[in-house]
Amino acid sequence: MAELKERIQSDLRAAMLAKDEPRKAALRMLTAAIKNAEIEAGDELAEGDLLVVVQRQVKQRRESIEEFRKGGRDDLVEREEAELEAFAGYLPEEASREEIEEAAQATIAETGASGPRDIGKVMPVLIKRFQGRADGRVISEIVRGLLG
Repeated sequence: MAELKERIQSDLRAAMLAKDEPRKAALRMLTAAIKNAEIEAGDELAEGDLLVVVQRQVKQRRESIEEFRKGGRDDLVEREEAELEAFAGYLPEEASREEIEEAAQATIAETGASGPRDIGKVMPVLIKRFQGRADGRVISEIVRGLLG
């Protein structure tokens, strides 16, 4: 079993023993999302794939928080923020914008990309390199800025 998955299971048991209902509910949702991804993949997920599942859950919570704020649903915002906090501990430290820019410049030089049409050469390399550490939109924005 992957180390991240074991950590999530251990934290879920701890939340159950501590009777921490919000954290327990959040970790059960995360466990269910992981199980669904494993069923879809037909096999146990590797560590990197687990990170993708956690990232997806974090992204969903951020989007929900934004929408609930627009709708004035502070009760739901609080619940989503608690879930977001529970999930965030499983993600590695975010890559800085400067780190992404440096890697993008190096990748552009390696691939020989010269203009906006070459974004397809650069993006897959950077997405793989920063998997779990950076949002694809941020990477895309930086690459477009450098190639545009």
